[in-house]
Amino acid sequence: MGAILVGTASWTDKTLIASGWYPPEADTPEKRLRFYARQFGLVEVDATYYALPAEQTATSWAERTPAGFTFNVKAFSLFTQHPTPVKALPTDLREAAAGPAGKERVYFKDVDPAVVDQAWDRFLAALEPLRQAGKLGAILLQFPPWFPIGRSRKDYILACASRVAPRRVCVEFRNKTWMTPENQEETLGFLASHQIPYVCVDMPQGYPSSIPPVLAATSDLAVVRMHGHSSKWESKNIYERFGYEYSEGELAEWAPKIADLASGASTTHVLFNNCYRNYAQVNAQQLEERLGLGLSLVAWCLYGWVWLHDDLEGEAGRAAAAHERGDLVPVHVIGDGFGER
Repeated sequence: MGAILVGTASWTDKTLIASGWYPPEADTPEKRLRFYARQFGLVEVDATYYALPAEQTATSWAERTPAGFTFNVKAFSLFTQHPTPVKALPTDLREAAAGPAGKERVYFKDVDPAVVDQAWDRFLAALEPLRQAGKLGAILLQFPPWFPIGRSRKDYILACASRVAPRRVCVEFRNKTWMTPENQEETLGFLASHQIPYVCVDMPQGYPSSIPPVLAATSDLAVVRMHGHSSKWESKNIYERFGYEYSEGELAEWAPKIADLASGASTTHVLFNNCYRNYAQVNAQQLEERLGLGLSLVAWCLYGWVWLHDDLEGEAGRAAAAHERGDLVPVHVIGDGFGER
């Protein structure tokens, strides 16, 4: 079985902070990320869907997490053909993106290709600190419900994958035509032939955007996103859409399925996107226990001791911890593992 990394699709959500999951001393963005990175080895950044990231932000993420930590990053909405507020673009691109009509929201098809190229270049440049640190996982391309199976859409997926190479993408669909019984083999075969990871999903069924919970590894990286089963999936309120806590029984059923998926991949990412209060974090920790990944936490305690002290106490804490132990230990270690989501 390949490595399994478990994490969540947010570490900054306001309801998570209010839930008390973070200890009182983790009272700044830096301390919260450092604490999160002691619990999990993987996180998904979703803020990049809403606006292009800043390079300095990615630099901070890289500096605040240990070696081996992985950030999956959601692609900017324009790139996945979602409606994009013009104001979400950099100031110097807004006039060209809005066009003669002065639109406030635009779609990929309406935007000058030169503007799209600039947006892509800046998006990827901003992620470069993560890539240089070996912490950039996959760029998530989550396509909208109006993106049905078809040759032009397949070509677009390949164009995105080519554009970001040597970085990698993973693909999540929200149009059921990709994964109907008659199209599943075609879709998975297409992705596998180009070594593009298919994002397996657990989500409410019976909606136009519903994708069945098919687990398949189409490359050496397998990805699973757990959206929950809220009865209010079509709500405009994201906390109603994703406010679902998995039961122990549900996770007991998922654990062997994920282990089986991991047997066909070098690495498997499992991300809980049920981001309301501490639901995602608690469920992620429960799944780790079900998968027998808890032993890695012992390694964190034994070998991540210096880094842990450094989180809240700086270099002085690092030196004190090493002195207290009476030996040298690695400063950074690998653990076993962040609207529209």
